[in-house]
Amino acid sequence: MNQKNNKPTLPQSKASGGYPGTLLYPDNKLTMGIVAHVDAGKTTLSEGVLYQNGITRQMGRVDHGDSFLDTFVLEKNRGITIFSKQAIFPLGDKEVTLLDTPGHVDFSAEMERTLQVLDYAILLISGPDGVTGQVLTLWELLSRYHVPTFIFINKMDQQGMDLSAIMEEVQARLSAQCVLAGSEAFYEKAALCDEALLEAYLETGRIPAESCAGLIKERKLFPCYYGSALKMQGVDTLLEGLANYTICPNYGSDFGAIIYKISRDEQGNRLTHMKITGGSLSVKEQIGESKVHQIRIYNGKKYEAVQQVSAGTVCAVTGFADTFCGQGLGFEPAGIEPYLDTVLSYEVLLPPDWEPHEAYEKFLQLSEELPELHTSWSEESSCLRIRMMGEIQGEILKSLVSERFGKSIEFGEDTVLYKETVADTVEGVGHFEPLRHYAEVHLLLTPLPSGSGIVVDTACSEDTLDRNWQRLVMTHLKEKVHTGILTNSPLTDMKITLTTGRAHVKHTEGGDFRQATYRALRHGLRKAGCRLLEPYYDYRLELPTDFVGRAMNDIQNMHGTCEPSSAAGKNTVLTGRAPVFTMKDYQKDVTSYSKGQGRLYCTLAGYFPCHNEEEVAQAVGYEADRDLENPSDSIFCKSGSGVSVPWQEVEQYMHLPLSWQPEKIQKNEGSVRGGSESRQYSDEELEAVFKQTYGTSKRETSRFKKSARIITAESGFSGPRIKSAYNNASAEEVLLIDGYNMIFAWEELKDMAALSLASARDLLIEILGNYQGYKENRIIVVFDGYKKPGNPGTTQTIHNMQIIYTKEGETADQFIEKFVLEHVKKLRITVATSDGLEQMMIFGQGALRMSARELRMHIMDTNEEIRQKFLHKF
Repeated sequence: MNQKNNKPTLPQSKASGGYPGTLLYPDNKLTMGIVAHVDAGKTTLSEGVLYQNGITRQMGRVDHGDSFLDTFVLEKNRGITIFSKQAIFPLGDKEVTLLDTPGHVDFSAEMERTLQVLDYAILLISGPDGVTGQVLTLWELLSRYHVPTFIFINKMDQQGMDLSAIMEEVQARLSAQCVLAGSEAFYEKAALCDEALLEAYLETGRIPAESCAGLIKERKLFPCYYGSALKMQGVDTLLEGLANYTICPNYGSDFGAIIYKISRDEQGNRLTHMKITGGSLSVKEQIGESKVHQIRIYNGKKYEAVQQVSAGTVCAVTGFADTFCGQGLGFEPAGIEPYLDTVLSYEVLLPPDWEPHEAYEKFLQLSEELPELHTSWSEESSCLRIRMMGEIQGEILKSLVSERFGKSIEFGEDTVLYKETVADTVEGVGHFEPLRHYAEVHLLLTPLPSGSGIVVDTACSEDTLDRNWQRLVMTHLKEKVHTGILTNSPLTDMKITLTTGRAHVKHTEGGDFRQATYRALRHGLRKAGCRLLEPYYDYRLELPTDFVGRAMNDIQNMHGTCEPSSAAGKNTVLTGRAPVFTMKDYQKDVTSYSKGQGRLYCTLAGYFPCHNEEEVAQAVGYEADRDLENPSDSIFCKSGSGVSVPWQEVEQYMHLPLSWQPEKIQKNEGSVRGGSESRQYSDEELEAVFKQTYGTSKRETSRFKKSARIITAESGFSGPRIKSAYNNASAEEVLLIDGYNMIFAWEELKDMAALSLASARDLLIEILGNYQGYKENRIIVVFDGYKKPGNPGTTQTIHNMQIIYTKEGETADQFIEKFVLEHVKKLRITVATSDGLEQMMIFGQGALRMSARELRMHIMDTNEEIRQKFLHKF
């Protein structure tokens, strides 16, 4: 037989251990994680596993501050696990990397981030507590990330533990496939998963371990173990099961890695923690724009620096400045959106000696390690805001800020984060047609069930709108968080479908479709209206029977629901759902009236209709008509200039008919074709309108050659009169642009600014972004922000350009003068502005000057070059 035909086929699914590239022989590396609810004994089990395998000489404990994995001072002081850490131990012929994760609900986001790199998980359940709400959340997460799972029921040494009752609860609330390992029921469940196994079991009464291992890896079987981690009871049996019933993945030769954590060591070095999922990684290797400086393999607090790591290794890398949690390297795609997220926002109360902009930058650094913080600067209230899971995380964060930055902070009152969704199915229309621009977009907005998020799709024919334009619309729908019209809260649980659209062969730019898309979305929301959504908890309340009446009355007053009660020993268990806003502090009340005997478990259920929508909307005071950043109106061409048409009248002027009508859906479900009395314009008619309004698109450049200053596509700049970096041909060139000066100097932007300054600003950035993308030069755009009280100034990177908003009391002119003075000897600076005084000052400092008109001509020449070079190919 040909040996080539004996080579195994590479599996396509990672769930079955397959990765891209040439198939290598199975590796001996496994990555395991232990997950559990708080106080279930998770770190104690980790210590037992390490002790049993000879990694430690004695078992440490979190509450004693001597555990092998809880190495941070904050963890030792608090007696809880805060950050995930790793340890390495042998398991038969396998090498296992064990990831210990936090158990407290306030740090569950840290736990979730580790799940994406696990080959197997051990779900720890406290016998006395049973299947709590947090255990259910963990189970759902393990399913979401397709992690094969072993279950260990801990604390079974305590008096009154009934293993049979606990197993019944586990099977009822988690899965019927959760079975005690080695029992007859275990083999019976395994046999029922496969006909061949069933025949073998009926003949022999046994099933091979490798067959059981395959079922476990496919999440068709969940072996359960029990004992006491503290007394080392059942730990050896668990380890024996892990050795027999786990399969190491097969890795390919193509490089891939998943980043699950960002941290900093004691010296402040930025560490990117990743699992190599294919090929290998070496020191000094270039990955994208980053270079690997050092590779560390941690084992507890200590690490070993190595020159190369192979697939299956979990390591930390220095040298990467822009990596983020969930990022995929090599063939790995980006990770899925986190399931757990924060729903409470807090204002950070800064000490008087901490400048807000500096604090904002430091918190952005913390957000790299803790993405759930969602650090933001509120322009409206001029304050720094973050999100947190709860009070314990807040206390830890205070300690972390004090330890790292030497600052003492406090937090303001928590604020619930609301969301919005479209109230009914509707078609929104966006039209954008100022001077020499054109785009029209139609979007069908459809409500979806809770938890669906935003789904984007297209049902538009490529004969109607070219594929490239459709992709651009899809990009604009995904590129930012769109907000609703009730409270300006983020949109969710809706499908946005592109049904039709139109571009102009000569006058459509990329930014035109951004404007049309945004306006179509807002137009649809204004037509159909929005529903306000608020976060809800699924709760489980255990308390003595005497207090059940009080609890049920409280839950009703909190606008919650309550399922029929059940017994749990001497206690009664109430379950149901209630708004986060009303239940977030209820644990204090339960502790008080039950004299410490009541226990409340809450897990985030998702977003559902708000119980007091009108009250919240009135308190927020948002007015969609006054929101210039998110306009609902459209821009149409009239008498040679752009005219804003109110959203109520847009359908009277749109150029394409509606694609959807309610009666059409009723007659033919799923159809997106309908009728409209709006007139449909041909490309020839649109071209005639443009010629009549703007004249021919071919510019007569000869008249510019008669001016005193000669402008060409290659030069177009005036030279300096004093010595500067322009005498150094190797110096980097920088184009520094006064943003608002350009807006009010260019007629098309000036007209738009009269309607919406924010739209004009976005369009300018889009125009400059296209220009930069083609020229690949360095551009800095400066906008005034000096009139905003408390404004620390901000810097953003958009389309590879630096967008700077000056701080309070600093004009764009002052910033530009300062920048030129500090950098003119190192950079070849050209300043674009039509401010005569500013031109004289920067010219005297040795920078080049360019007027707004000259920059516009230069961009127009570039656009013409792009059209001639590329557009004929499409």
